[in-house]
Amino acid sequence: MLVVEAKLKNGTPEQYQKLDEAIRTSQFVRNSCVCHWRSNQGTTRNDLQKLCAVLANNKETPSVNKLNSQARQSAKVIKSKIDGKTSVK
Repeated sequence: MLVVEAKLKNGTPEQYQKLDEAIRTSQFVRNSCVCHWRSNQGTTRNDLQKLCAVLANNKETPSVNKLNSQARQSAKVIKSKIDGKTSVK
């Protein structure tokens, strides 16, 4: 389970809306990476970084470009070894 946490006390409705949009966007990037990783065997971290760049430059997903590159990279999946198989965490 992945937990996304942010602290915003006494924020305006606009601030809460922007925070929700940022969380949804990072989840979209993460889910896109998971889908790509599951569809293509042998996917490396570099491939996922390239996918993040493609998503940022895609005109259909302008919200991804609003995230800075560090946020996009942290949203991508991290591979780890579980039960002797490479899996997504």
